[in-house]
Amino acid sequence: MCRLLLTFALLLSLSSNGLSSDDRTTIYIKAGTLIDVVNAKVLTQQLITVQGQQIIAVGPISASTLDPQAQIIDLSDHTVMPGLMDAHTHLLSSMVWGYDSLALSDDRLLIYGVINAEKTLLAGFTSVRDVGAPSFADVALRDAINAGEIAGPRMLVSGPALGITGGHCDNNMLPIDYHVQAEAVADGPWAARTMVRKNIKYGADLIKFCGTGGVFSKGTKVGAQQYTLEEMRAIIDEAHMAGKKVAVHAHGTAGIKAAIIAGADSIEHASFLDNEAITLAKKNGTYLSMDIYNDDFILQEGKKFGMTDESLAKEKHLGLTQRQSFQKAVKAGVNIAYGTDAGVYPNGENGKQMAKMVEWGMTPIQAVQTATLHTATLFGSQQQTGAITVGRLADIIAIKGDPLKDLSLFKHVSFVMKDGQVYKQP
Repeated sequence: MCRLLLTFALLLSLSSNGLSSDDRTTIYIKAGTLIDVVNAKVLTQQLITVQGQQIIAVGPISASTLDPQAQIIDLSDHTVMPGLMDAHTHLLSSMVWGYDSLALSDDRLLIYGVINAEKTLLAGFTSVRDVGAPSFADVALRDAINAGEIAGPRMLVSGPALGITGGHCDNNMLPIDYHVQAEAVADGPWAARTMVRKNIKYGADLIKFCGTGGVFSKGTKVGAQQYTLEEMRAIIDEAHMAGKKVAVHAHGTAGIKAAIIAGADSIEHASFLDNEAITLAKKNGTYLSMDIYNDDFILQEGKKFGMTDESLAKEKHLGLTQRQSFQKAVKAGVNIAYGTDAGVYPNGENGKQMAKMVEWGMTPIQAVQTATLHTATLFGSQQQTGAITVGRLADIIAIKGDPLKDLSLFKHVSFVMKDGQVYKQP
């Protein structure tokens, strides 16, 4: 960890800071089109007034009186909307998979984290949850972003993800001779509670654990439950006592149901949903964070990046079913968060999922609401982020053209403001 911190100190000069303003500076943003996610409306010729970090006024340009001393950002030919939010990222991902990944140190992964954080922000994602990183490097990354030392999205971080011995969140790639175990393996209710306390001690904003097998773990079945209901309840109870939410990796039906019954705040992936699981999620207000784009990347590009034959076979088994599950969940009105699993595919390409969500049952405005208003509610930041309204933080992005008609435009964000600070301009 000492080496990791030294490495991190060297990274501070690598990332460019945005154009900042102090609390006295007023910025006007002229929005040709503005997506009002609260009311699911599209407004035209709107003026957004930003002072310091906050939005202080929103209204028609024709009814506004402008301070001649203020800065004006003209986005008259753009569609303006709240900064996007991603509930499932891995910013420390190297995009090196399989056995090649064993050669990468935690220090090296932190360097990727700094690079990926800036890519993600410039892609229009101003807030993310990062769910599973080694050595609490995600905590260091979050803190440096918050301190204004490097550019990146606002981060909620989990630290190392909890898992059972031999499970999806363990390291199963080496034989017993090496005695390798992932750092957050915890078996049994009290060991799991202790691990939750450790993660919180070292700075985690939320807890993430693996409730079923997964695609990228050796020797696990994606549908098989991991952790008993008793263990899940212990983890979630311990986290909730400390005021922390819990995200549960769960592909398989039994694991999904157990996690919801145990009180999980969100289910990640949620690939094999049956009607009972959907009913439970709706009844309990559980969010589903379903990464329905990355199946395309894994099956088309995975081999090139070192993904194993085992992983590719698992993805072939679940990809279509996950998308069909997503479609059923949308129709049933279950809470959906925008979660991409970025890091499985390149960070900064998070916007590619928007088109898939529309393809599989959402309207364009619903997809935008999912990536703003609804994910903000899951994050617990709905009073500060997720909409362009008075009093919220000035997290604002813009896209040239009409992304509600051409979803591919979400890959081409041309303006990014976070906390009233401009990081990208047309």
